[in-house]
Amino acid sequence: MNRHQLWNSYRQISAQTASPGQLVLMLYDGALRFLEKSLGGFGMEDPIEFNQTISNNVIRAQAIIGELNSTLNMQQGGQLAYTLRRLYVYMDDRLMESNLRKSPEGIRDTIRRLTILRDAWQEMLHQRTTESARETETESLFACG
Repeated sequence: MNRHQLWNSYRQISAQTASPGQLVLMLYDGALRFLEKSLGGFGMEDPIEFNQTISNNVIRAQAIIGELNSTLNMQQGGQLAYTLRRLYVYMDDRLMESNLRKSPEGIRDTIRRLTILRDAWQEMLHQRTTESARETETESLFACG
């Protein structure tokens, strides 16, 4: 197996064994990675590479944002779900505009917004893990007594 195949196997196993919260974090990371790659296209001199790099990576990021949007639970998610839906639609529109016009502004705007969401999501997961560890520690103290 070459490195690329090993990396793909690792990513596949990670996705299969991740919690739903970790999967969302992975989706944010993937969208950000594709958007950063798309910005790299603006520095390319070959028009074909310029267009393909921007377009392919923006489309991949849009697919991830679409997945994040489609998995929102609008019935149980309350106002947060509605706010996220509007934000995902806004980002998709900005990316579509940037891709059509080959302009980096909407891509940069989306990167800023996704980074905020990603960091907040990561912090929430970290707090849940910390609280869960504290509860387990506390339970083990009382189980021994």
